[in-house]
Amino acid sequence: MLEWIAHWVAAGGYWGVGLLMAIENVFLPLPSELIMPLAGFASARGHLTLGGVILAGTLGGTLGSLPLYIPARIYGSDRVADWIGRHGKWLMLRKRDIDKAHQRFERSGGFWAVFVSQLLPGIRGLISLPAGFAEMNVVLFLIANFAGTAIWCTVLAYLGAFLGTNYSKVNKYVGPAGWLLLVVAVVGVVAWLWHRKRRKRR
Repeated sequence: MLEWIAHWVAAGGYWGVGLLMAIENVFLPLPSELIMPLAGFASARGHLTLGGVILAGTLGGTLGSLPLYIPARIYGSDRVADWIGRHGKWLMLRKRDIDKAHQRFERSGGFWAVFVSQLLPGIRGLISLPAGFAEMNVVLFLIANFAGTAIWCTVLAYLGAFLGTNYSKVNKYVGPAGWLLLVVAVVGVVAWLWHRKRRKRR
């Protein structure tokens, strides 16, 4: 798979990066943890720019969330869950993973659930389903998705550029990194809310 990803990044450039990140939202075995570090490595070699691959990956990942969001919104949870039960194996979609994404959405609320889930491997693409089931505003959904995906793509691309030929190691350690990013995001939100509350009191 690594050679296949490398081929598309080399042949397609920014379009290749965007397309791979779009597919990654639907076809789970295609990991962004390999796509973006490889794109970052390509930028370090001068074939692409770092800002360009981050933007391409972010746009691709954001637009790639729609193929799951739209059917979920149109057909509802019962029909989509039934389809996934019969055909999900071809996309490596498992009901327990969808249930996990649904629980996160219910627990965190729409915007923050979509935003934070973009920093968590395995849930990034699946959060589109509960967002669609809940008929979350599509503009708000895309904004939250874009913001979270931008952070994810930036971190992975920088790691790939920094590690050079060892970019593939990002995939091994990205799990702990994902949780670290989640902690940083939560702390940042709490700090912002606390600061805002203090300003209102004054």
